[in-house]
This record gives sequence, C-alpha cells and structure tokens, in this order.
Amino acid sequence: MRLKSNPTLKPSTTIRVGLTIGDPAGIGPAITLKALKILQGKAHFIVIGDSFVLDKTARVLKINPRDFPFSNSSSVDLFDLNNVKRKYFVPGKINARGGKASLEYLDAAVELLKKRKIDCLVTCPISKEAISLAGSKFSGHTEYLADKFNCKNLVMMLINDKFKFSLITRHIPLKDVCRSINRYDLENNILNTIKGLQRLFLIRNPRVVVCGVNPHASDNGVIGTEELKVINPAIKSLRKKYNGATITGPLPADVAISRASEGEFDCVIALYHDQALIPLKLTDFDSGVNFTLGLPFVRTSPLHGTAFDLAVKPGSANPNSLIAAIKLAIKCSLSPKKA
Repeated sequence: MRLKSNPTLKPSTTIRVGLTIGDPAGIGPAITLKALKILQGKAHFIVIGDSFVLDKTARVLKINPRDFPFSNSSSVDLFDLNNVKRKYFVPGKINARGGKASLEYLDAAVELLKKRKIDCLVTCPISKEAISLAGSKFSGHTEYLADKFNCKNLVMMLINDKFKFSLITRHIPLKDVCRSINRYDLENNILNTIKGLQRLFLIRNPRVVVCGVNPHASDNGVIGTEELKVINPAIKSLRKKYNGATITGPLPADVAISRASEGEFDCVIALYHDQALIPLKLTDFDSGVNFTLGLPFVRTSPLHGTAFDLAVKPGSANPNSLIAAIKLAIKCSLSPKKA
C-alpha cells in the first residue's frame, strides 16, 4: 500500500474529516482502515497517524491498495507523522511509545483544526495508561481539547440508535460523584445539551429528563439530599430562564431511562459514567458514539477503548462504532449550515 505523506490539504466543498488512529498498538489502525474502506467517498478524510503502522495493519488485513488508495485522486489522504519506531512496535502491547505517539496525533489534529484544514475531528481510542507511562497527564479527549481550545463547560454526550445521554460527571471514582455535583455545572450541562440538540441535531424543542443520583431519586430526601439541595433547584432555575425546551426531573434513573427508551425524551442527563454506559451498551453497542458538545467544531469517537487484546488479531476488530462516529461527525458538521 502506498501512503501519501503529509498532503497539501486543499479547501474542499465536502466535509473534511480529520481522523486520528489513536494508540498505534491498539485497534485504532485496524478499525480506521476497515471503516474508510466502507466510507471512502462520503467525505474528504485526512488520516493522522503513521504510515508504517497502517501499512503493516493493511497487510495483515489483506487490504488491496487498489481497493483503498491514499492518493491524489482518492477521498482519503494520510498526514504521516512517521513517529513509530519499527523495531519497537508490538501490536497489542501497552507502552510509553504508543502513548506518546497517540498524543502527537491529537496535537497534529489540533493544529489542523486551528488552521481550518479540517472541519471536524474523529478520534480513535487512546490509552490513559500508555500516556501516563510516557510521562504526560491525560484525563481524556474531552478535557484535553477543552484546554487546547480554551473552552469551558464542555459536555460529553454518549449516543446510540436508542439513546442520547449527557454526562454531568465523567471519569471520576464513584465515591467522588456526589461531592462533584453542583448547581452551576448542572445548569450549564443541561443548557449546553439543549443548545447542542437544537443546533447540531436540529431538534427545535428538545425534551430533556434529568436522572437522580440516589436510588428512587432520594424519595424526597430520605435517601440522600442531592436531589433536594442541588438538582431540583437547578432544574427550576433553568425552567424560568430558558423556555426553549421541556426539562423533566429529577426522576429515578431507571424510570427516566425506561421512558426515554419509549421515545418520551430526546436526551437523558446522567449524573455519573455508568448510569449512561450500561444502558447504551446493553441496547446497541455497535452504534455507540462519544460526542463532545461545546467545542468550535464537531468531535466524535467510538464508544469503546483501545482493545489491546484484539490488536494482535485485527481481523476481529469491529469498526461499526467508528463508522457510526464518522457518519455522525459528517452529519452534524453539515447541520449548522442547514439550520
């Protein structure tokens, strides 16, 4: 496979999708190649990664270069950082070199976004452990991009064909959830979720439901006080300030999610990570997408991790979540132009 290195990125009338391959030792390279073999022609893709890794993966996957060219005439270009040492590269192994490389792909994507060379960003999974081994602190793509673009109050929205969830807290220990919930963050999250649903998903009057954090949404203060002291006041305040949506809650999480599954709500506000991830992965893992609201561009990613165990046999890596992430990035990048 011939890979075009560091192309001159020309303005395009189609959506230009930046796609980072994630940790080179994970399944990112495999799902990238599989997804683009299916989606090439749907947008102009700029793959940000390493030519050696992609070439090696393509050979294992037995992808014919004629079926999937990185060339001037194709809809796919490679921005080759050439940052993986061949003698040290071992698929499926967590290591500092892979962590360092994955951050470099992300930094390159940030520069392309700032120079307006790409319209949106799709990120393949990276390993916090590998990045930590490389000596860098990294709490997640969402926080990293917030810092790079000086954005506050970003929202992690998790989506599949059945649900949309916005998370109030993200990657923190469960013991810290209640102390991390405050009225300011809750109001901003709900408001930014509503604005994202309107602007990017073209839902004119979104119907949002807020979950309680305690069992039975505390039974009116019997099981915890967060609903009475924080969540209820935030919802009441938003209802007075903003009339562009219907805000319901707080409801017990099981009730809110059940009613959302029946189509009563457009989005569920989840108070902690697994409150959203469990129903998402139970109902439709393949269509799952991580969407970051509040950035000056659309950013999505698949709803799974690096899966190092599958990287040694890339043929078994499932690209469906990445395909869903790419399709959603293209769709939502076009939405503001239609609105």
